[in-house]
Amino acid sequence: MNDEYPEELLKLLKKVKGKRAQVVIDHILEHGIITTEEIEKYGYKHPPRAARDVRERGVPLKTVHVTSSDGKRIAAYVFGDLSEIKKGRIGGRKVIPKKLKESLIEQFDSKCFICSLPLVPRALQVDHRVPYEVQGDEDWNDWTPSNYMLLCVSCQRAKSWSCEHCDNWNTDQEIAVCEECYWAKPESYSHIALVEVRRLDITWSGEETKTYDIIKKLSSAQGVDLPDFVKEVIDKYLERT
Repeated sequence: MNDEYPEELLKLLKKVKGKRAQVVIDHILEHGIITTEEIEKYGYKHPPRAARDVRERGVPLKTVHVTSSDGKRIAAYVFGDLSEIKKGRIGGRKVIPKKLKESLIEQFDSKCFICSLPLVPRALQVDHRVPYEVQGDEDWNDWTPSNYMLLCVSCQRAKSWSCEHCDNWNTDQEIAVCEECYWAKPESYSHIALVEVRRLDITWSGEETKTYDIIKKLSSAQGVDLPDFVKEVIDKYLERT
């Protein structure tokens, strides 16, 4: 099927780095589509991650649904509008400068933006507020701190999973929608992956863990899950104010 694509475009696609991304691109060039089932046959057990590799390189992919070999409904990927290929991303992500992380730590302390857990700098990762797959690094020479956040490994994984299962990520990729999401701006948001939810992450550390242990003991004594118990305590407090 390569004959269907302009030579210039094929040359551009061949410049994509990364084995997983190359496998997905080559398969689509040959067959027009690649299913999650087929990606797994190549040895990659997390197909969305393989598709993400392609999108990170600036190649638009659309997610569609097909029937698997055993009759189940599964996801598959096809090229999106290749005229919108983001040439500036073909080489992959740009290396985030050390000074950007230092600037974020100076402004917001050495803690995770999501769970507020204080950590040593090396345990924190610099993450795009709006996912790279949506916004990219088109102005990557201007490393504006407000476009980034510090995340612990756990929260970074949780954000990745949530984003990868968001319809905006897989279809429209509207930057404005991401900017209103909890995973981009936990300090001010209207939804979490398009679902109207409000979330509060609380972390007790050091001497504060004693308070946590007391709360957990009280919730267990009442046979109430810890999150529900905390909500009850807050509701009772608000009733008194």
